[in-house]
Amino acid sequence: MRKLRIIMAQLDMRVGDVAGNARQVLDAAVDARDRLRGDVVVFPELSLTGYPAEDWLYRDDFIFSVGEALTQVRDGVRGITVVVGFPHRENGRLYNSAAAFRDGSVLGIYHKHHLANRSVFDDKRYFDSGESPLVFQVGEHNLAVTICEDLWHPGPVRWAADAGAEAIININASPYHEDKFAERQAVVQARQREARLPVVYVNLVGGQDEVVYDGASCAFDSDGELRVRGACFEDSRCLVELAADERGRLRAQAGEIAPLPDADELMYRGLVRGLRDYVRKNGFPGVLLGMSGGIDSALAAAVAADALGPEQVHAVMMPSRYTSDESLEDAADCARRLGIHYRSISIDVPFQAFMDVLAPAFAGREADLTEENLQSRARGTLLMGLSNKFGELVLATGNKSEYAVGYATLYGDMCGGFAPLKDVYKTAVFRLAEWRNRRQEVIPQRIIDKPPTAELRPDQKDADSLPPYETLDAILQRYIDLDRSVAAIVADGFDEDTVRRVVGLLHRSEYKRRQAAPGVKITRKAFGRERRFPITSAYRSW
Repeated sequence: MRKLRIIMAQLDMRVGDVAGNARQVLDAAVDARDRLRGDVVVFPELSLTGYPAEDWLYRDDFIFSVGEALTQVRDGVRGITVVVGFPHRENGRLYNSAAAFRDGSVLGIYHKHHLANRSVFDDKRYFDSGESPLVFQVGEHNLAVTICEDLWHPGPVRWAADAGAEAIININASPYHEDKFAERQAVVQARQREARLPVVYVNLVGGQDEVVYDGASCAFDSDGELRVRGACFEDSRCLVELAADERGRLRAQAGEIAPLPDADELMYRGLVRGLRDYVRKNGFPGVLLGMSGGIDSALAAAVAADALGPEQVHAVMMPSRYTSDESLEDAADCARRLGIHYRSISIDVPFQAFMDVLAPAFAGREADLTEENLQSRARGTLLMGLSNKFGELVLATGNKSEYAVGYATLYGDMCGGFAPLKDVYKTAVFRLAEWRNRRQEVIPQRIIDKPPTAELRPDQKDADSLPPYETLDAILQRYIDLDRSVAAIVADGFDEDTVRRVVGLLHRSEYKRRQAAPGVKITRKAFGRERRFPITSAYRSW
């Protein structure tokens, strides 16, 4: 028999755009049939609704629209088998499902067995679990469908093999974080040891609020060897060929393997894709950010320029009486290198007005953080005024290290509608700036080299208030990303007082993070919908 040609349709399915997603499915199916000569075309998990659709799934009108779209897909293309993900209501229960269609006929419907309920996933909030495998025939061969989390547990793949499957199709909405592809490969290989079948792994691509899907759809042979991989963070349609060996078993054939970029490039591309999709899907004409002459705003501006094009990025330097000439020069230089719009608006007048108005209330009190925060809040007010007038989305430029320990001002530098660096530790900010400069030096080296400072008082440096970022980030990564205890971190060689101080700052700042803008998740445990701690709590781990 000739080879069985499976097309992995790695597409960006927009949440809630059921009709638009159905059109994408139909267009891609026709292309897979006519141009790529596919026998089967496979789409990601919940491809008709986008992922995650969240509480839209509670609405009857939404589920009804999915049913109409599913009928369009079923009847809209002939000559190729289509596997598509959708929410399916049956006997009063809602399932995360996949359907296989061909020539207007339903070959079968599969309900996801294992519902992800960790990290950013809330499947158990919406769905019931399925119990039966789905095996359907294409030509002479039997294929099975599983969905995302099913691959991370023993059982579903083996049950499909027992039901006669010769290859496994696994559809996914698997978000990116560091080292994710290696994790997926280990999981696939674990399942293959159970069933010794090829696995075709089709993943979503694109940004959705805090998460970004990297695609990287792939196919592994029955021996666990990688045979095909799609590009990272790009829409694509990838061909996987399966052919019977001399013993009649289906084997995945060697095909195109897109290169897997290094860790810093993957992280940077994830930030770019996440920001681009957030801005465009929400209809903003561009972005606006404060440009301080520091590394965070410089990297945020570079990500924005790469995501949207420099013509859609507007930077504002807002100097105060404490802003150095070096910062003024560096901000203007960075904006010029990036080719973005740039203007300067002093905050001295509004800051002094705040001080004058508050002077009677502050009488007899020494200057402290209040005066520093008023400067930051004056900047936030100016940015929001410009945003209201011209419509651009304000970007908050803070990083994960600052958000972790509360080294950020509510309604000041935390002001904004999206925070592209929210899940990027400060040490990673430096790495990404250096990585971006290897392509083209858009961030002046002086910005990278100078000690970080908020410039809210004379001669201020971050190191006056925080441990060195190398130490701070190492502690935060262990406590946040790896859930290590204070005692375990101290046992790793860190000063106990420093660890307890950092962890205390982290928990005391929870109320700030609840009010922070969303940002792209790129680490193992991001603030926001993934890491959830109470604001009001009597427990003190530190």
